[in-house]
Amino acid sequence: MPGVFLDDFEVAPPSVDRGRVSSEPEASVSPMHGRSDPKQAPRGDSGATALAGEDEAGPARVRVTALMAFAVAFTLFAHWPALSARALSIDDDQYLTSNTRVRNPSWESVGRFFGEVFSPTSIAGYYQPLTMTSLMLDYAAAGDVNNLRPFHRTSLTLHAANTALLILLLHKLLGNSWVAAMVGLLFGVHPMTVETIPWVGERKTLLAAFFALWCLIAYVRHARRGGRRAYAACLALYVLALMSKPTAVPIPAVLVLLDFWPLRRLSLRALLEKVPFLIVAAVSAIVVVISQRHQELAALSSLSTGQTLLLICHNLMFYPWHMIWPVQLSSFYAFPEDISLSNGLLLAAVAVTLGTTAVLLISLRWTRALLTGWLCFICLLAPTLLNKSYSPCVAWDKYAYLPAVGLLLTLAWALERVWSRAGGRTGRTVLMGIVLVVATLLVIGTRGQLRHWRTTRALCDYTISVSPRAYSFYHHRGNLRREMGDLDGAYADYTQAIDLCPNYAGAYSNRAIVLASKGDYDGAIADCTQAISISPRLAAAYGNRALAFQGKGDWDAAIRDCTVAIELNRMDASAYNNRGTAYARKGESERALADLRAAARLEPNQPAYRRNLGNAFLLRKDFLHAIAEYGRAIALDPADASAYSARAAACCAVGQYDQAWADVRALRRLGAEPPPEVLEILMNAKPGE
Repeated sequence: MPGVFLDDFEVAPPSVDRGRVSSEPEASVSPMHGRSDPKQAPRGDSGATALAGEDEAGPARVRVTALMAFAVAFTLFAHWPALSARALSIDDDQYLTSNTRVRNPSWESVGRFFGEVFSPTSIAGYYQPLTMTSLMLDYAAAGDVNNLRPFHRTSLTLHAANTALLILLLHKLLGNSWVAAMVGLLFGVHPMTVETIPWVGERKTLLAAFFALWCLIAYVRHARRGGRRAYAACLALYVLALMSKPTAVPIPAVLVLLDFWPLRRLSLRALLEKVPFLIVAAVSAIVVVISQRHQELAALSSLSTGQTLLLICHNLMFYPWHMIWPVQLSSFYAFPEDISLSNGLLLAAVAVTLGTTAVLLISLRWTRALLTGWLCFICLLAPTLLNKSYSPCVAWDKYAYLPAVGLLLTLAWALERVWSRAGGRTGRTVLMGIVLVVATLLVIGTRGQLRHWRTTRALCDYTISVSPRAYSFYHHRGNLRREMGDLDGAYADYTQAIDLCPNYAGAYSNRAIVLASKGDYDGAIADCTQAISISPRLAAAYGNRALAFQGKGDWDAAIRDCTVAIELNRMDASAYNNRGTAYARKGESERALADLRAAARLEPNQPAYRRNLGNAFLLRKDFLHAIAEYGRAIALDPADASAYSARAAACCAVGQYDQAWADVRALRRLGAEPPPEVLEILMNAKPGE
């Protein structure tokens, strides 16, 4: 019988830490369960609270539908290049490339997404089952790391739908379909919405906004007509939004603000209606707190109260400014180096915030629109307004996606007033022309921004050029370079990331992979140890240190680190595979077989795991099972020469010489030499071949 080829065991790839004159009636009053309440309307708010669209006749509905279709078509045109984007952003490994359940679509995966409430293992710290199921379905529709089009197609469809829903919401609130369509158009084509589409992991933002907008529309219907069905639909849609992304929590506060304006039905009864929403919000908040209890906090989480207030003022000005002037947008906005009033930018932000607050309070003398829109914006932004504990950035464009609804509501109110005073068809035509010009400029900006998402390298290079302190993108580029075999370039990028953020555990862990690949196992162990000291729950660091120990032949140390990695992440197939390989090297075939079976169960489409499992069966002289596993490995990777060699050996052991000769011929077609001992056996058994 041929010998067992232990050298054919393959360790798993290292754990990489990826570290927007009319025939329509003008409104002068607002309904309260179908009745107007003129006492509550401040002067100057006429024309903004009709909800007239609710009972419009057929022609008006046709007009609304046609305008929505136009805006959606414009939006699709603006974002169409996103379908060809091939870039992966900094956390797409969690949502796709390293997510075992997304890449193995099944009812079991769906059950895990929904069942793991307080301790989600698919995406650590976040309960977002609808998002994960959505991505899994895209994967099942032929989506993959090399074919991102199915993911982008769904995301673009959701963004187009959100554009239509925003138009419908504004139309129902203000009763002017032309104004609603203009504002919705500006939202749909705005460059700040770009990253939510090609960024695979941002499906959660689009999906949460989709359900949140439907929730607001259902609430407007309930506020006008009453009834349990609309109320129940509103509550159910709120739950769905939370199950897409927990940042939808503030929706109940937005409902109260809409009661204040433009619905003008704020009362004790209206407040009591929100109790079920508040209960759901509280439950969601508890889930977030518990599920994130083990997550490592960023270094900036120790900011003082004064610094915290300064950053809040910064972000309250940052997002509106970028909406008005969307130039040099980026996927990374670094925290200010000097977080104090001596920083001119922060001092200006404080002054503008205080001035804006004063103006908004004074504006209550003639309208509620300005303050309401601003407060809606702040409420929806609140969960991510100060993301110092979980983000490397002071702000993200994606965080403004749903909060923009508040500012757009104010913009719609302002445009409606201009529209109603435009003085006939000519003035309104000029207004529409201006909006179309602005929309065209935004389309140009959007398409320009999408060019940076052509490839991962292009995205990283652009982000670093715009934000030189984008340490997470140095790290991301380092991962890309390492995967392409550029070890020196990867080492340089990891080191730059560490220089910019000395507590960046993921960069240490992944730099260790480069060191181990170069044979510097001691350096790799030192980097992983440093990563673990910074982030003791970073499973990848233990897994990578285990690889370094394996490189030194220290199987016991490798097994210990793999065991810790598995305890921290039960879905880490590579840790099971590598521990199983270490057990096999020690000759502990039963333990090896158990671990390698677990790895193959978690990643059934990974050929290396199937081949390693075959090796484990071969160790136990279970040749038939070994042959079956090698066959599965070859089916997954027809160019896997090691699997052909190993199967040929196993076939020789049980006299399956025809299959063995077929594997020898396959090896020669691949340009590989068959094992000499296999050839010897075959020549003796069937020399005619």
